[in-house]
Amino acid sequence: MIRVALVEDHAVVRRGLRALIDSSDDMQVVAEAGSGVEGLAVVAETRPDVALVDVQLPAMDGITATELMLRSDAEPRPRVVVLTAFGDEATVFGALRAGASAFLLKDSPPEVVLGAIRTVMRGEALVGPEVTRMVIERALAAPPAAPAPMPGGSAAAAPMPGGSAAPVPTSGGSAAPAAGCLPGDLTPRELEVLALVGAGLSNAEICERLVISAATTKTHIRHLLAKTGARDRAQLVILAYESGLVTPTARPGREPGPARAGRLPVVGRPHWIDSGRWPGRRR
Repeated sequence: MIRVALVEDHAVVRRGLRALIDSSDDMQVVAEAGSGVEGLAVVAETRPDVALVDVQLPAMDGITATELMLRSDAEPRPRVVVLTAFGDEATVFGALRAGASAFLLKDSPPEVVLGAIRTVMRGEALVGPEVTRMVIERALAAPPAAPAPMPGGSAAAAPMPGGSAAPVPTSGGSAAPAAGCLPGDLTPRELEVLALVGAGLSNAEICERLVISAATTKTHIRHLLAKTGARDRAQLVILAYESGLVTPTARPGREPGPARAGRLPVVGRPHWIDSGRWPGRRR
């Protein structure tokens, strides 16, 4: 059973999330909090497996609360899913750099919310197409970078804008490799997998593209995490673009998304909170 904590200041949203989560056979809500400070306290007390944290919280914002939750010396630390009605660039990257394993907009369908909880519980990061597109837009707005080195000292794929961005911190406080500094011991296959991860492909899609097994794909990603110092899949996506390995015009198997102004649509309250209709709800 996946134990979930809700850190959300709107009581009606908490009730909707609790009803949704408790309707599932494999998870339950074990704690609730209405502020960032209270969220830190309940997470420390109940030790949930996953914490759903709203960005806009009183007393302490959700990104700061996420960072402090994951800095705690107490084990186990929760996996954090950040929820927000606003998908601006600063919020997305702030959440990922604070250590969040997933970022969801509040209008996400119920099955997506439940799927995100299960995904992060498996130790994976959920990087949706909106986040991948935002990485591309951020890269396009920044100065160009030098090509990333390939094994043996040769240059990687053509450089792309975005390499000058700051390194991504890892959960241990160190930094992931800076742009243009991919480790020289990455194999050609690992670079290929990293490019596909950067394009937003799932493990299943990578298996199909490279004609390899699921176990082999997971092994490649595990090696990439270890060699690059990236904390999770979210940081691999950022690294793939900021290193110059992948370009927006050469995303493997995907057409580039339309240019946008670095902000996702503002959404209203999720329909499932007011309707009371949740997939698989027990009667």
